[in-house]
Amino acid sequence: MSLWHETADDDFAPRPALPGQATYDVVVVGAGFTGLWAAYYLRQADPTLRVAVLEQEVAGFGASGRNGGWASALFPTSWEVLARKSAGDALRLHRAMQETVHEIGRVIEVEDIDAHHQRGGTITLARSSAQLARLRGDVSRAHARGFTEADQRMLDTGEAAEMLAADGVMGGMFTPHCATVHPARLVRGLARAVEAAGATIFEQTTVRSIRPGQVGTDAGTVRADVVLRATEGYTPRLLGHRRAVAPVYSLMVATEPLDDATWESIGLGGAAGRQRPTFSDARHLIIYGQRTADGRLAFGGRGAPYHFGSRIRPSYDVEPRVFEDLRNVLRDLLPQVGSERDGVRFTHQWGGCLGITRDWAASVGLDRDSGIGWAGGYVGDGVSTTNLAGRTLADLVTGTDSHLVSLPWVNHRSPRWEPEPLRWLGINAGLRATMLADAEEGWTGRESRVARLTAPLTGGH
Repeated sequence: MSLWHETADDDFAPRPALPGQATYDVVVVGAGFTGLWAAYYLRQADPTLRVAVLEQEVAGFGASGRNGGWASALFPTSWEVLARKSAGDALRLHRAMQETVHEIGRVIEVEDIDAHHQRGGTITLARSSAQLARLRGDVSRAHARGFTEADQRMLDTGEAAEMLAADGVMGGMFTPHCATVHPARLVRGLARAVEAAGATIFEQTTVRSIRPGQVGTDAGTVRADVVLRATEGYTPRLLGHRRAVAPVYSLMVATEPLDDATWESIGLGGAAGRQRPTFSDARHLIIYGQRTADGRLAFGGRGAPYHFGSRIRPSYDVEPRVFEDLRNVLRDLLPQVGSERDGVRFTHQWGGCLGITRDWAASVGLDRDSGIGWAGGYVGDGVSTTNLAGRTLADLVTGTDSHLVSLPWVNHRSPRWEPEPLRWLGINAGLRATMLADAEEGWTGRESRVARLTAPLTGGH
């Protein structure tokens, strides 16, 4: 599975499966972050609710146990989409995401979850003039929208290199609104907190269909007033949902623990490692990294292909070419890691699928007529967004008139993806275009025309 699964404080022994037909007040399908947060806050809001969570594998098996461990305020939907009614709506949602970073830390402390939580922010490096111009534009737009230097600020070359001594640094951007977590420890600790709060988790239970008032499983039908779909990248496996979400793979690698001298040369808190900011750079093909609590570099990125028919298979978690690309990108970014022959040893490699909707917009909602709720489409920005989704679902189900239920992503409906082979052609063409945009900037030294042309197709500006 992943480094995170291997180093979690849990043996992942499966909980009992659903024994047969049953009835609950609320049934949650999926025991990843979304489903567990929803169950947790539902029981906090109303301890009389009978809540069950159904999971095909084990809690945290999917993206929740495999991701980059960024509990950030990043939100995948573009500002333009969120601000269709008003810019104030978009700003409220982003402020809610910033609050969510703190809320996750609060629950970790209250529930005594050893998730290696450290709120150190995020540094995004600029390693070319095109990247630097893009970051300056991002910060300028953010400030025009109501954010301040306390939310997002530019770093000069010296400040950026002091935080992360990468090769070719020309500057950077910093935001404090991110915490590093060990995702598998968080999701497993959250599962235990959900059970302690009085909800029931059934693992090794395959859900085939979701209908008003009932969930069809291999063990029988489960009836409930409210059914919440929290299946993210695995949503296409449900009857009638093949085109709702496209499962796209993101892969990661991790090094052995680095010695103090190497950390002093890299940064990210130096030998002491007290801050541990997450890190990236401003290329178009997404990369992301963190310094783990035990002193490793955990580093990931996109680049794996979308598979025809939205297929999901364990073999797709392994893409040797992408793993090699990730190791090479990290070596290029941080020469301190050393060469393949004489450098730091890479000990882990893994992957998993995430969910992307046709308009690249995350959403959460509840259809009161059918009693069916949902959340997802995080496009890889799910560690924090799932918490906001869980709290929002709890408020929607209990009828709580909170500031969360009026945020602009609530009850948004994304269009369905095109049928095959158009879906396969379009998604993989977009991946190739993203790679070409980075290559173009390397050739020209200017911001990519390809990126500007394809941005509307991939949720960009």
